[in-house]
Amino acid sequence: MATETPGSGERKPEHDLRVFFAAERTLLSWVRTAVALMGFGFIVARFGMFIRETGVVADGIARGLFSMSTGVSLILIGVLMNIVASWRHVRLIRALRSGRDTSAALNPTAVTTIAILLAILGLLMAGYVYTAIR
Repeated sequence: MATETPGSGERKPEHDLRVFFAAERTLLSWVRTAVALMGFGFIVARFGMFIRETGVVADGIARGLFSMSTGVSLILIGVLMNIVASWRHVRLIRALRSGRDTSAALNPTAVTTIAILLAILGLLMAGYVYTAIR
């Protein structure tokens, strides 16, 4: 819906605050998820350090190395999620303020890429746990 500004023939888009609040809630949920991923990555990496310090070695490879790299990967994916979420939020807010179509601001490519990275990392972790208990 548009309103006319007093004294001019221009029409400005009307901003519904509920849409902006919904966008902010979405950003905050992305940030919360990213922080949880980073925290989980920290725990996994610390477990890898514990395994390496105790000297547990199997098949000539320190098992702690996989935990360390997986933990660091989770932390980096969490950082990437924060960057992508912030970037998407800024694009959405700009599109909302200018009255443009917001569907172009919400390209699902970045979200899909992060989901695929997490799925691959999850499969690697499942394989690691499976081989560790065998």
